[in-house]
Amino acid sequence: MSCRKVLVTGGSGFIGSHLIPELVKLEYDVYSLERYVAGRYVLGGHQVVKTIFGDLRDSFHIRNVIRKIQPDAVIHLASISPVSYSYDHPNEVLETNLLGTVNLAESCLREAPHFRHFLFAGTSEEYGDQKTMPLKENTDLRPSSPYAVSKVAADKYLQYMCDAYGFPITILRNFNTYGRKKNTHFVVERTIVQMLKTKRVMLGDPKPVRDLLYVDDHVNSYVTCLGNDKAIGEIFNFCTGHGISIAQLVEYAKKIIDFKGEVVWNTIPERPSDPATLIGDYSKAKRLLGWKPHFTQEEGLALTIKFWKEKLFTQ
Repeated sequence: MSCRKVLVTGGSGFIGSHLIPELVKLEYDVYSLERYVAGRYVLGGHQVVKTIFGDLRDSFHIRNVIRKIQPDAVIHLASISPVSYSYDHPNEVLETNLLGTVNLAESCLREAPHFRHFLFAGTSEEYGDQKTMPLKENTDLRPSSPYAVSKVAADKYLQYMCDAYGFPITILRNFNTYGRKKNTHFVVERTIVQMLKTKRVMLGDPKPVRDLLYVDDHVNSYVTCLGNDKAIGEIFNFCTGHGISIAQLVEYAKKIIDFKGEVVWNTIPERPSDPATLIGDYSKAKRLLGWKPHFTQEEGLALTIKFWKEKLFTQ
């Protein structure tokens, strides 16, 4: 299946800013749909990427964008993703993540007659608190945050469109991804940067166990699925299949950085009903797509620490 003209939503975000250069390298005709945020120009004015500013909640504008561009494929990354933020801003999160997805998918269905592929950024958070690990794609979804609810609802809407109209979807449930170059809000980067800059690291609960996926493997999951007939109509986990607790993550980072300071736990409010463990099974992606992670958690964490050392002390 040929998908040469690709629209990426959330192009200035974490995954988008890593994925778009890969798509350009592979000679896709790339369009980036971004919500305007002052000072956020991650793409750096890349001349071969056409940037469109817009809000996914504006259905009229999104229909016009799709009608004008006529993309072969959409990689829908845009969302409000911090789980902690969603507890205090549920309306904003639901409007953006659910209604924004509905507006975009319906526009592709109605306004792009030759549309071929809609790739949706699902999340391991959709599974919620489960007793049995590892998590498979057919595990019952038990979302435990407004963010997770918004993603499950969007996921289900896309499955309805696939069943009702043959709309060509692929849902990618990537597990907790790290390797950010700018944002230190998330636990891996927050831990590393505090250890490099201070003598006292302030963190939340040490007990949650997560399947940490390095950013390059996350990006590769989209490249692997894009235009792949075997991916159409399917849901895939992308992960390492191994869990690490936040306490273990901290100990590993301490050894690499040679951190001798203090780690203070439970300084961040607990999330209501936060899943204790999220470990995925990527055997379906391996079997159907030939995908597997190229970076162990140890390798990815070492690369992330190396990046932040260089950024903080050599620039």
